[in-house]
Amino acid sequence: MKQYQQFLQHILDHGVKKEDRTGTGTVSVFGYQMRFNLKDGFPLVTTKKLHLKSIIHELLWFIAGDTNIAYLCKNGCNIWNDWPYAKYQKSAAFQGETMKEFAAKIAEDATFAAEWGELGPVYGYQWRHWPDGKGGEIDQLALLLHNLKNNPDSRRHIISAWNVADIEQMTLPPCHSLFQFYVTPSSDSQKNGVLSCQLYQRSADAFLGVPFNIASYAIFTMMIAQECNFELGDFVHTFGDAHIYSNHIEQVRLQLSRAPYPLPQLLLNPERKSIFDFVYDDFELVNYTAHPHIKGEVAV
Repeated sequence: MKQYQQFLQHILDHGVKKEDRTGTGTVSVFGYQMRFNLKDGFPLVTTKKLHLKSIIHELLWFIAGDTNIAYLCKNGCNIWNDWPYAKYQKSAAFQGETMKEFAAKIAEDATFAAEWGELGPVYGYQWRHWPDGKGGEIDQLALLLHNLKNNPDSRRHIISAWNVADIEQMTLPPCHSLFQFYVTPSSDSQKNGVLSCQLYQRSADAFLGVPFNIASYAIFTMMIAQECNFELGDFVHTFGDAHIYSNHIEQVRLQLSRAPYPLPQLLLNPERKSIFDFVYDDFELVNYTAHPHIKGEVAV
């Protein structure tokens, strides 16, 4: 994962200090790109250990079109807890619960989850339920899969989560806002082509968020390639505002002092023929060696 190490160093070397919505402050650059050949291994950061379980569950949650954190809390994924918890803390209903107690109530109490676990029309909603302007909706993900199978050379294999009309209703506007797939011919006559994915991320928390985003879209590309019988190509990660929060600088310097280990492999259950059928147990991480986890606070 030298690409990720170079990305962090680039921000430290060339970033400018900027204020931000959270009041934390950042060092930021505008415009950067990384490329990962997915045939070289699964691009999971090795200079700090990542919680792959959370990454997989979040992706399955997106694919399902879900927008409530109840599923995530039930499966030990805490990626999205900070925002609804912050809202709950400001309410008259707050009884001093810790974040952990809040997540437990979301997981165990459907009524509580319905009131406090909803994030609004975030990623999964836009992927699966984009309003068509006629009172109906468009399943962007199902349409994408259909078009990849039936018109692979199209330049319109795009999904957008940036729905301007819904931004104000979202707990957090989409950071990874648009992605596109690209198919090239394969030298393997048994395959339908080679699949690559490019993500445009308008805002990127380089220390906490980006390692999760890289892994998530790599898995997503692998799942789609399996359903459509494609070989794996590249994952291209393109950034708008890429930043390191001021309270993550020392953690980043620690991470940069560590030498990356060889990439692991991620094995998918070959029996799954549709991305909508995958469950957590269909993924197996092999040969993952990583340096110890490095903690960092989420800027809310």
